[in-house]
Amino acid sequence: MRIVFLSPDEPLHLPEFYRYIIENLSSSHDIKVIIVPPVYKNTTKLDLVLRYAKTFGVSEAAVLSSRVIYYKGMDILFRGKGNGFYSMSSVFKKYGIPYLYEDDVNSKRNLDRLKGWKTELLISISCPQIFKRELIELASKGCLNLHGSILPDYRGVMPSFWMLANNENEAGSTLFFVNEKIDAGDVLVQRKFPVHPDDTLESFIRRSKRIGAEMVVEGVGKIDRGKAETYPLDMSKGNYYGWPKREDVKRFLDNGRRFR
Repeated sequence: MRIVFLSPDEPLHLPEFYRYIIENLSSSHDIKVIIVPPVYKNTTKLDLVLRYAKTFGVSEAAVLSSRVIYYKGMDILFRGKGNGFYSMSSVFKKYGIPYLYEDDVNSKRNLDRLKGWKTELLISISCPQIFKRELIELASKGCLNLHGSILPDYRGVMPSFWMLANNENEAGSTLFFVNEKIDAGDVLVQRKFPVHPDDTLESFIRRSKRIGAEMVVEGVGKIDRGKAETYPLDMSKGNYYGWPKREDVKRFLDNGRRFR
């Protein structure tokens, strides 16, 4: 099956995510990756840093920025050496996976490229761009998205933060077929897992990503075997969360949660 992943260039969690997927998907699949900017369209990295600092504090924004810089530096120093991965591109080069960069997933250039590849399955992983109908309907076997919550609960952005801020005891992830509504398509795979009392935001995201990678492998296997049974979400239930405010971060910390 010809599969194309669409993801932002995120060095902290996605290299290990993709390593797992590549090692565990059948070698019969033809995998390619399109890497998009790690920010929402019409914003810059500086905009994102300033917004993060305003919400989570200057010190936390500085720590996050320094981690990204550290990973980029380590990638330059140790690319191709050992088994550690500090960037998505280092994973793809290690395993011979073709990848390229694209600013706009809905552009005619990208659509023509995907058609030329005869793409059968699109999979969005943390892609910060809204998919338009032509892109959603392009792949013959559909377009999947992995969302880090038990949909229809915690639709929207930063579900990991919100679940910890709300003191949830149970979390989960959902792999679903994309439609033109946000986090609302038919579910292919959904998995629940407990929230640990000592979970930090970092440890929670890492566990969620690992489980999500397992779900992608499971979902692709179902589609490949022609057993992609799905069920619709009840959109009269659930909730939607946007970008947190300072008072939400205070509640997160008052609950005894930490970022790392």
